[in-house]
Amino acid sequence: MRTLILLLSLISIFSYSQKKMITPAYLQKGDTIAIVSTARKNIDDNLKPTIDLLEGWGLSVVIGKTIGLDYYQLAGTTEQRAADFQEQMDNPNIKAIWCVRGGYGTVKMIDLLDFSKFKQNPKWIIGFSDVTVLHSHLNNLGFESIHGIMPVSVARATDEAKNSLCAALFNDKLQYTLDCDALNHNGKAKGELVGGNLSILYSLLGSPSAIDCSDKILFIEDLDEYLYHIDRMMTNLKRNGCLSSLKGIIVGAMTDMKDNDIPWGRNALEIIEDTVKGLNIPIIYNFPAGHIRDNRSLIFGRQVSMEVNDKESTVTFE
Repeated sequence: MRTLILLLSLISIFSYSQKKMITPAYLQKGDTIAIVSTARKNIDDNLKPTIDLLEGWGLSVVIGKTIGLDYYQLAGTTEQRAADFQEQMDNPNIKAIWCVRGGYGTVKMIDLLDFSKFKQNPKWIIGFSDVTVLHSHLNNLGFESIHGIMPVSVARATDEAKNSLCAALFNDKLQYTLDCDALNHNGKAKGELVGGNLSILYSLLGSPSAIDCSDKILFIEDLDEYLYHIDRMMTNLKRNGCLSSLKGIIVGAMTDMKDNDIPWGRNALEIIEDTVKGLNIPIIYNFPAGHIRDNRSLIFGRQVSMEVNDKESTVTFE
């Protein structure tokens, strides 16, 4: 009997580890997308390029109640931001929710959200930076989401960044081929893509929204951090066991890093390389995603294949 119970437990654990992530319905012309703020306020009249882009894709746009709210740094109180996001999640006519910008604040509202109706009618959640809170939380719930440009960055985003978001939303092929980087680790891997902003991932450890790295491919990027902070966060991920179980790593842009009067002695990519150099997995550096104009879209929760060799790197989404 004990042997049978153990066998059933192992089967259950294996089945759970192999669970298939749920893909929200892809968009079609005529669908409606909502723009909201979960974090920093957006009080400027700056959304015309975004609305023009979406209408050019054949989509309708709803502007959430948080757009224009001014509560110190934030787009309204925690309760107001949660209520706006909840309204768009629960509205069956809204097919995707696009977070207007990052900053800080999403983590303050995540525990106020009720995902019951979302689970019955999942939709694409889009954004990056502070929106990593939502990406990681949704991944733990079993849903895919899109890491990509946000409405405030549409006007300065590259065509490649905008086109990749369109491809992700409308189920066009998503594949990236990149030139070789000197820091890359050659190899092949296939696994579920997770990750986002390194600072946010670090801050979520120990919470219900903490990232699960087991047998995953990890993407990281960051902005405006001290170099020793990058070392501290990478060391924490390592000590938490997040790195040892990975199948691969994709390192995006490490933008506008800062140093102390006494230099740390390594740049951000070298710090990351110092932490991961003992891992026998493929690693891509300087992937075009993060706080840069060419912020290519990634589908978190999706199975991807990555191949790194001396000539090029490829990342292909199933």
